[in-house]
Order: sequence, then structure tokens, then C-alpha cells
Amino acid sequence: MKLKTRLMGQSFSFKSVKEVLAKANEIKSGDILAGIAAENAAERIAAKYVLSQLTLEDLRNNPVVPLEVDEVSRIIDNDVNEPVYRSIKNWSVAELRQYILDANTAHEELHRISRGLTPEMVAAAAKLMSNLDLVVGARKIRNTAHCNTTVGVPGCLAARLQPNHPTDGVDGILASVREGLAYGVGDAVIGLNPVDDTLPAVIRSLETLYQFVQEWEIPTQICVLAHITTQLRAVQKGAPVDLLFQSIAGTEAGNKAFGIDSRILDEAYAVGLKEGRATGPNIMYFETGQGSELSAEAHHGADQVTLEARCYGLARHYKPFLVNTVVGFIGPEYLYDTRQVTRAGLEDHFMGKLTGLPMGVDACYTNHMKADQNDIENLAVLLTAAGCTYFMGIPMGDDVMLNYQTTSYHDISALREVYNLRPLPEFENWAERMGIMRDGKLTPKAGDATIFTK
Repeated sequence: MKLKTRLMGQSFSFKSVKEVLAKANEIKSGDILAGIAAENAAERIAAKYVLSQLTLEDLRNNPVVPLEVDEVSRIIDNDVNEPVYRSIKNWSVAELRQYILDANTAHEELHRISRGLTPEMVAAAAKLMSNLDLVVGARKIRNTAHCNTTVGVPGCLAARLQPNHPTDGVDGILASVREGLAYGVGDAVIGLNPVDDTLPAVIRSLETLYQFVQEWEIPTQICVLAHITTQLRAVQKGAPVDLLFQSIAGTEAGNKAFGIDSRILDEAYAVGLKEGRATGPNIMYFETGQGSELSAEAHHGADQVTLEARCYGLARHYKPFLVNTVVGFIGPEYLYDTRQVTRAGLEDHFMGKLTGLPMGVDACYTNHMKADQNDIENLAVLLTAAGCTYFMGIPMGDDVMLNYQTTSYHDISALREVYNLRPLPEFENWAERMGIMRDGKLTPKAGDATIFTK
């Protein structure tokens, strides 16, 4: 394993695989804050070259957090399909990248090799790719999952209807639900971020959404994105739960900051399968985002792209229905501006898809970041070209509870129209029966929330 090279008359030497991975990363303010970024473009290019020559075996043997100190590392390593891994372990990272991008490499073959990849390998490939490479690579991969409906269907772009309200007011939540459905949004999930995480409040919100969905016979799934332990207690008290949600990190210490570990996730997964309302078998929903480990001082000196890939390795263990990166939510300390957010969104989507996940993106930003709505719309266009599974749908793209900006109901409709995509089939059939859509297009009736008050 060679960790040094000579470039333009200058020698570059790296102490570890972890350092190579960090310094091969595109510029991210989080890596700079952590003190692990390349000092200049020359060092970054040198690190990319060294990384390109490492084998997949080198990367498996050198996880950025050792197995003996981290349960996420152990879960990931135990899940590797050994025959597949042995068939590719001598590939260099450059060869992996080329194989992914080769026009003759079929979707089925990418599915096969994904089972033998670790997150460090996935992240390494992403670091050698341009933005267009990330679009091309992700677009080739199709991952499906089934809860009550099936996501990842070719030719479809789904959306999470996010009806957040600053006081969890039932009337306000339902007003957003009605409007979103009237625009053909909500096929991925109707998912509420609650203000009040207490058990009675979470049960009330679950029952509100469930009763509405039952009344209008909507083919979708519901979720209240409280802490998973609260959702678990809600299930055990008989609350109507389809999906169990949790934010996750790429290290054991990061997950402890979220108040979880593998024992809690294992219990939730088992209880959800046994006592949840969904058809299944995919009943978990995870959200991630570059920088969460650094914000929790749980990054172990590893870069945020590699740690994000480890989130996807952990998520894969629980066979989720939905995974999305909330790409611009944490703030400029981790992704400083439009360029960094765009890059991160494309990286995350590609890495999630290559890991085998039904990957969505919350293409978003906060107002203290150097980004605006046009930037996020640009990212959404790129991600749709890359075959993104689903986006968020929020009234006017402005979340009045979480206080951030993302994609709107109207954006979802526009993206579907530009790329000739449709909602998930069961949901589209329902929307046609309601008079909201016809032949995959919105009708003049679309956007009229009073449809659901009559």
C-alpha cells in the first residue's frame, strides 16, 4: 500500500488511508473546521492520485474508525457479502470508478458489486468523480423498496409531503396535507416533524394523519418524525404507525449524540415489523446529512463525505423504505455555500444509490448560508437527472416550523413535467380518481384543497 506520490516536482506523503480520504475530498468547510482538509489544490490532486491507486482491500482493512472501538464499523463489516468482496477486492479505486461509469456496466451488475462494498470504498469512488460523473453513476442504479407502496419505480419521481406546523395544530397540519395532496404530492410519505415529542402529542399526530389517509383511501404511508424511542412506545400503545423514523450518524459516538445505538434500532425494527400497520417489508426511514458527526464531536478525524457514506452502510442493515440526506440543513460551518451544497447533494445521492438504498434528497438551505432558492432548484434539477427517488414537498418551499427552505409542492410538479416523470403508480391512479391528475399531468382542479373538505 503506497501512501505517497510526486507531483510537479513536489513530493507528497500521507500518514494513513484516513488522511488520504480526507485530503482527496472536494473543498468542504466542515473538513477545514476539523483541520483535516488538503492545504491546497496540489495536495488535493496528489491525494486523489494516491487514493485512485489504493485497492478495495486496502480500504476494507483500514476503516476510518476501527472495528474494535465502533459498532457502526462492526455492523458494516459483518454485512459485507464475502464472495462478492473477494471477486473485486484487488480492484483499484480508479478501476471501481471506471466500472461504475462504463456504459456497458448494467444496473444488475452494480447491484451485485454493491453488496461487497464498504462505505470507505463508496466514498473513495465519489471523491474521484466530477459532478457529472456523480449524475451518470447514480442514474444507472435503481433501488426499490415497499412499505404500503413501492418507491424507486422507473419513470417515477416521488415526494414526501411535509406538513409541519409551529404548534402541531391539527387544523394547520391538515391544511398543508390537503394542499399538498391536491398538487399530487405525498406518494413517498406524509411525514410530520413534530414540535412536541411527548408520547400523547405524537400519538395524536399519528392518529390525525392515519384517519385522514383512511378516510380518503390514499395509497401512501404516514410517519411522525419523533425520536425513535417515542415512536416505539407509540406503536406499543397501538398507535397507527407505518414507518419508523430516526436520524443516524456514521459513528457510534455520533449515534449516541442522537440518543440511539444498534440495540434501540434493532428493537424498533423488530417491533415495527411485528406491530406496525404497513404491508412491509421495508418499514424504516432514516435521515442523514454531511457534518452531523463533526457537530457532535464524534468524527474521529475522518472527513464528512466518508462519514456520510458510513451512514448509508448502517442504514442498509435495516432494509429501509426511505433514506434521505438533509443536505443543506446543518449550516455553513459544514457546507459553506452553493457550490459545496451542490457537490454534497450529488455525492450523497450517488453514495446512497451505490449502497443499494432508495435514496432521496432534501435539497435545502438555511438563511445563514450563501445560497438561495434558485440554487436549490438547480440542485433539484441535477438530482432529478441523476434519478433521485424522492424530494420534499412543503408549502411554498418554506418550512415554518424548522425554519429552513426546501422544495415546494410546485417544484415537484415542475420537475416531473420537465423530465416526463410521474408519481408512484398507486398514488397516480388515486389522483386520477380524485380528478387531480390526468395522463400524468395536473388538471385545472389541482391545488384546490377544498377537494378534501367536501
